[in-house]
Amino acid sequence: MPILNANYSNLNHEEMAVSIGLKPKHMPMLIGSFLEESAGILEALTSAISSNDFKVIQSNAHSIKGSAGNLKFSEIYEMMKEMEFAATASNVDFDYAGYLAAVKEAIGTIAS
Repeated sequence: MPILNANYSNLNHEEMAVSIGLKPKHMPMLIGSFLEESAGILEALTSAISSNDFKVIQSNAHSIKGSAGNLKFSEIYEMMKEMEFAATASNVDFDYAGYLAAVKEAIGTIAS
């Protein structure tokens, strides 16, 4: 089951920077880059999910998982990890659309 209501609207750039070993001044650029890159990947995921293209689902879920993990967006990381593993196993019963919707919603709460 996807993590519903993951909310990143109250990000503290200083705490975030400390947790990943960077200076707070770099966080807006990194977050902005994550948001920009994720938009295209989410579009590709939407298309891949509609056609059950497990290889593309796996690859795109892996990309977002890695970026989310680097930025400590734990809920997004966990949901993309589950989607990646399901796609790797070609699991037709996995709720790809539900997870994608939850991830899109979570990413929508992130302000650069």
